[in-house]
Amino acid sequence: MERYGSDTERDDTPLLQRAEEERVQRAPACGSSRYGLALLSSFGFFVVYSLRVNLSVAMVDMLNNTQSNTNHSSSVCPAHANPPRPKHNHTASVYNWDSETQGWILGSFFYGYILTQILGGYLAGRWGPKWLMGLGILGTVFFTLLTPVAADLGAKYLIAVRVLEGIGEGVTFPAMYTMWAAWAPPLERSRLLTISYIGAQLGTVVSLPLSGQICFYLDWTYVFYVFGKTSGGFTSVGPNTHPRISEQERLYITNSLKNELSTSAGYIPWRAILTSGPLWAIVVAHFSYNWTFYTLLTLLPTYMKEVLGFSIKQNGLLSALPYIGCVVFAVLSGQLADYLRETWKVFSIVGMLGPAVFLVAAGYTGCDYTLAVTFLTLSSALGGVSASGFNINHLDIAPSYAGILLGITNTFATIPGMVGPVIARTLTQQNTIEEWQTVFYIAAGINLFGATVYTLFGRGGVQPWAVHTSYNHGD
Repeated sequence: MERYGSDTERDDTPLLQRAEEERVQRAPACGSSRYGLALLSSFGFFVVYSLRVNLSVAMVDMLNNTQSNTNHSSSVCPAHANPPRPKHNHTASVYNWDSETQGWILGSFFYGYILTQILGGYLAGRWGPKWLMGLGILGTVFFTLLTPVAADLGAKYLIAVRVLEGIGEGVTFPAMYTMWAAWAPPLERSRLLTISYIGAQLGTVVSLPLSGQICFYLDWTYVFYVFGKTSGGFTSVGPNTHPRISEQERLYITNSLKNELSTSAGYIPWRAILTSGPLWAIVVAHFSYNWTFYTLLTLLPTYMKEVLGFSIKQNGLLSALPYIGCVVFAVLSGQLADYLRETWKVFSIVGMLGPAVFLVAAGYTGCDYTLAVTFLTLSSALGGVSASGFNINHLDIAPSYAGILLGITNTFATIPGMVGPVIARTLTQQNTIEEWQTVFYIAAGINLFGATVYTLFGRGGVQPWAVHTSYNHGD
């Protein structure tokens, strides 16, 4: 693996010199097109994540619990006071889905999501991310609105609709990375991408408690109607063709990227990409981190209800607390990371080991509700630090092909969303604390493995194959 170190840790310009060059040429951030685009993309991810996670809370209210209320193990915590629900909210259907079926429904989104990762990166590079991201969001909205109808038809139909929803949403992240490859100056990448990623976390923060309130005061079907009808689209173009960008900002962006982007239009070095050690280090880190992330994202509301005994009204708000912490830590790490690029691995290590430690600790809090929620919140919050670690690394090692690289890593990183909920619900059929401890140990162990691999083999410099130039034209 020595060759990766010599290839990737070179910099065409020393860090201080690069900082000085960009200080002279830097365009102001306030009112700039690049930060306006960051806010717009943040809203786009707010939409898609709010549509993705609302099923996690709605599932709690979709189940017929009349047969299972007395079947809990003695190790499950006493239920909290459950306020009386309005009488008019009993019109929605409920279903007798067992734990395994619930796992398949919660994981089905990712079976579609995985199909369009690499394709999304390729299409965004060929045709641009503008329409691809917009159509992806539109497709997600459409199939969200069909969710109640599909559920009434049966679990298989609901699974099919969730798969189609995943196919639509699958192109959004690769499209976003392709967009930032042309827009994000190297010393602002962490901040700009963190702003984009915050939208996803805020979508979770808003969707979880709001879904709980909607279920309580209306019924679970309105969760999908409300979020589906209030979502919008997304458009963007490159800095050279943006109608409102200043000349100073355009030159700042293009000059800062001129030594990092490939000059061979249409050329994709597939062999070099697929044999890149630093890329596979990102794959392992991304897969490992997502195992914990998706375990909490899809099953935290279930854990809050079945183990900690919180009602549907309390559930959404408490399930959102970890993601509030995630937003805070992502913002802080994003501000620091652009000033500390030489310590970029630290952000990934903290963002993977921290969640593992507190997730295991949460399994041993027993019925101490405050401590359990605190540890779960810290686990997810520390995961937000990784937004400035391996998540940014795609743009560090190959800006020209960042969308394709994200498509590759996110393909593998989607597998935890596919199999994680199924495995977790299979292991927690009695919903005992001991069963959930096993789930948390598995997630923590995978995170530890990913952090180790990424620490050893991850690299931060632009790869030689990523700046492929055709020298025949005598530039």
